[in-house]
Amino acid sequence: MKDAPAKAAGKKVTELEPFDKRSVDFTKFKPDLGRGRTNLTIIMSTIVQIDSNIPKASFDRRATPSRNPIIQMHFEPIAYGITSVATYIMEFTIQTFGQSTFTLSGGPAPVTNAGTKVLNGPAKVSLIFPNLSPVQQVFGFMEQTAGSAWSWFSTSVQFPPIVISQ
Repeated sequence: MKDAPAKAAGKKVTELEPFDKRSVDFTKFKPDLGRGRTNLTIIMSTIVQIDSNIPKASFDRRATPSRNPIIQMHFEPIAYGITSVATYIMEFTIQTFGQSTFTLSGGPAPVTNAGTKVLNGPAKVSLIFPNLSPVQQVFGFMEQTAGSAWSWFSTSVQFPPIVISQ
C-alpha cells in the first residue's frame, strides 16, 4: 500500500459539526436562470426531471384535478440591457400524449395569439408581445383545461425572425 501524499498526511481529521448547527449563506449564490424578474413557474406537475438527457416536467391533469397544470414565464427586457421598444415571442415547447386543450395567455401588456389551443403530439406554441416597453415586466402561460398527460420541455423568449422580401 502506498503512503499518503505529504500534504494529506499532515492534515488532522476533524469531526464535522452536527447538521443542525451548520448554516449556509444563500446571499453568496448567484441565480442562474434569467435576469431581473425573469423566472419560470411550474404548477401541478406530476414529475420534474432535470437530470435526464432531455430535462422535462410532466403533467397529468387526472392526477391533480383540484388545480389545472400550468407553465408560466415572467420576462423583463431591461434586465438584459434592452433599452428600446421591441416585439418578443415567448415560445412553449411541449408534447401531449393524446388530445389536450390549453388556454394560452399573458399580460399585463397586450398579447397576440392568446386563446384556446387544442394540441395533440409535439408542439411549439407562441405568444407575441408586440411593441413591448423595455421596462415592462410581462408574463405568459399555458394552462391545461382538458385532455391527457403532457410534458413541457422549454420556454424561450426571442425577437421575431428577420423577414426579407423582394
